[in-house]
Amino acid sequence: MDMNQYLQIFIEESKENLQSLNENLLKLESQPDDTQVVNGIFRVAHTLKGMAGTMGFTKMQSLTHSIENVLAEIRNGELTITADMLDILFQCLDALENYVEQIISTSSEGDTTYQNLVDQLEAIIAKKSVDDVAAKSNASAKSDNTPSSSDEIILPAEIETVKNQALNGGLNVFQIKIILSPNCMLKAARSFVIFNDLESIGEIIHSVPDVQDIEDEKFDQYFNVIHVTQESADKVKAAVLSVAEVDGVEICELNLPAISAEEVPAPKAVEEKPVERQPEVHKKNESSPAPATNTTQETPKQLSAGKSVRVNLDRLDTLMNLVSELIIVKTQLEGITSMPHNNNETNYSDSVEYLERITTSLHDAVMKVRMVAVETVFNRFPRLIRDVSRKLGKNIELIMSGEETELDRTVIDEIGDPLIHLLRNAADHGLETTQDRIAAGKPEKGTIYLRAYQDGNSVVIEVEDNGNGIDVEKIRNKAMSKGEIPHDVLLNMSEQEVIGLLFRPSFSMAKEVTDLSGRGVGLDVVKGKITALGGHVEVETMLGKGSKFIVRLPLTLAIIQALMVNIGHEKYAIPLNTIQTIENIHYTDIKLVQNQEVIVLRNQVIPVIRVDKLLDIESTQQENLIVVIIKKGEKQVGFVVDSLIGQQEIVIKPLGKYLNDIHMIAGATILGNGEVALILDINTLI
Repeated sequence: MDMNQYLQIFIEESKENLQSLNENLLKLESQPDDTQVVNGIFRVAHTLKGMAGTMGFTKMQSLTHSIENVLAEIRNGELTITADMLDILFQCLDALENYVEQIISTSSEGDTTYQNLVDQLEAIIAKKSVDDVAAKSNASAKSDNTPSSSDEIILPAEIETVKNQALNGGLNVFQIKIILSPNCMLKAARSFVIFNDLESIGEIIHSVPDVQDIEDEKFDQYFNVIHVTQESADKVKAAVLSVAEVDGVEICELNLPAISAEEVPAPKAVEEKPVERQPEVHKKNESSPAPATNTTQETPKQLSAGKSVRVNLDRLDTLMNLVSELIIVKTQLEGITSMPHNNNETNYSDSVEYLERITTSLHDAVMKVRMVAVETVFNRFPRLIRDVSRKLGKNIELIMSGEETELDRTVIDEIGDPLIHLLRNAADHGLETTQDRIAAGKPEKGTIYLRAYQDGNSVVIEVEDNGNGIDVEKIRNKAMSKGEIPHDVLLNMSEQEVIGLLFRPSFSMAKEVTDLSGRGVGLDVVKGKITALGGHVEVETMLGKGSKFIVRLPLTLAIIQALMVNIGHEKYAIPLNTIQTIENIHYTDIKLVQNQEVIVLRNQVIPVIRVDKLLDIESTQQENLIVVIIKKGEKQVGFVVDSLIGQQEIVIKPLGKYLNDIHMIAGATILGNGEVALILDINTLI
């Protein structure tokens, strides 16, 4: 039986089931006595186990089976839910997510077994405490004087994603085990030096134990880091060994999951203990899994996961009705040719008007089919905030609203990572520690608000915290100490311009490096991603009260309203949502300030860009000039064009792989007369 045709369905349903498990485990954490939640978790875990077994993913099936056994004990009242138990269950979900990501990349679950998690789950069932299992694991590690670098590290899902992106980008990713001398008295200080040396040639994306525990010297003689770099293993090893009191370094190169050449064997019966089954689960999930003889490939095959959209049946019915009306118009137009000539013009005009109404409705209906609720992204964040708050030792509440707001699927697929950055930033930088909040007379619990709503042709997503706000003067002083911007320029910057420095690459206000922040990577990535999506970020802050990051995104990236203009003898499109005003000026109104052409408009100095010169086009400009005022965020720029054509709805077409390096052009569109017009990339030009 060829299972490849079912892989996409398996991946989509696995993601949904894992999201459901995450949400319900969070409910269980706050409502440990709710038997309905426990039953729901059990059913989903059982379904996931059956799916994995049917597809021949035996490692994933085995881990899910162990989870199911623990849940059965909880449901039967044999086990009491504890914080440690929930931590292990959340780690198991991370491991299952890693399996799914590997299946997406290679159609195989890989070689990782996560045996340590299985052992801890079995220990829970055996009525042993999690601490006993951890102590046993530590004792085993201590008995080995030179622990192997191949020790299994379970990476959180977001770190696993970063690792895979780095590998796909041609970078090296190493798991490094650093073994300190037994005589080392200042392990934290020595570790700090090692971290600095590794950061100078790459980036540490994860450490075991975490950075805070290393700083508190809560480890034995060694620790592990995951290091992304362009350098070779030998150079990385030499950098660590150059630090005093380092006894040894073991490096293991991490790769994208490889597929075994052997066929996936039929899963063996995993049942060790009878577990009560819920009648709601269909029988097809309870049957013994058949061998998946075709789930492996000679070469890894990446699946286009996440490219499907679930559509409400009513929307499909609307599309079908509109297509039926198109057929009617087609029949009418065909019949016009057989009518007397004197009736043709009236009938033709009526049919064209009817066709215009249908195509407008069809466009709206197709756009709705592409729309997905932001809930699919937002649902991941309660678990994220839960993990971050535990790691930071802060009491944080996440309040979400507007989850039903819809965005184009293309935007939905890309917005997750920037929002993760903003939420982490709010938790780590925005909210104070519990002690500081109490001292400031604030509630002990800090709050992060995540909102989404539609505003015209845009969707606005806000990430707000009730923390300490942004200290503009601290940013200004930090920028002065870095010396990258002249002091007189910094002193004359407005508050918004100073806050904008936070979005510069490698600019960080963190006092110390942690797993969450402090490496100068974050807000610049957020801005870059959102800009690439045709949106922009704004910041509002009040010292002592909190901050709000406002992300404004287009509803869709496929069809936009544009202003068509002539520049030279060519037609160009400017996205309408970026245009503030259109001004007619005399060429003498343009002044030169510090080698930059500017105009003064309503007491504002606005830079002027002559697009014809940038694109090397022969201009037909006269003494009277047309300037299109563009606004992106707080910045305004004037584009000089030769003439205006008018507003038009356009379909964005990619330029193709041979023209991808033309950064000032965002794409092209085909006009009604068959001409091709280029779409100006406002973000690059500004």
